[in-house]
Amino acid sequence: MRTAEECRAALESLTARISGMDPDARSAHLADRTLSCHIPDLGITFVTRLAPDGAAPVRLAAPGEPAAQVRFTADSDVVVKVAADPSSFGRAWLRGQIRVAGSLLDLLRLRNLR
Repeated sequence: MRTAEECRAALESLTARISGMDPDARSAHLADRTLSCHIPDLGITFVTRLAPDGAAPVRLAAPGEPAAQVRFTADSDVVVKVAADPSSFGRAWLRGQIRVAGSLLDLLRLRNLR
């Protein structure tokens, strides 16, 4: 099991990749959406906002905060693994290691961010 700080750092590495993308490519694939990553083995949820101009900082969800528009659930080890190798997301999802909730259009857009 990883720590909350390791998971935050892993998620921040993913959002940094998105912020570092070519602005035209980012605009073509991103809509303004809130994202959350619930990590059940740690009992925490991180949230951020992705938009055509980049990503907001990753932070802990506040108690009672509304659900994000796109929600991921995975144990801490999976979060760190997928952040290190984003191409492993599909395999983790097919194995049931990651659960995803959100609109199909949002999920297709995020898929193009690899």
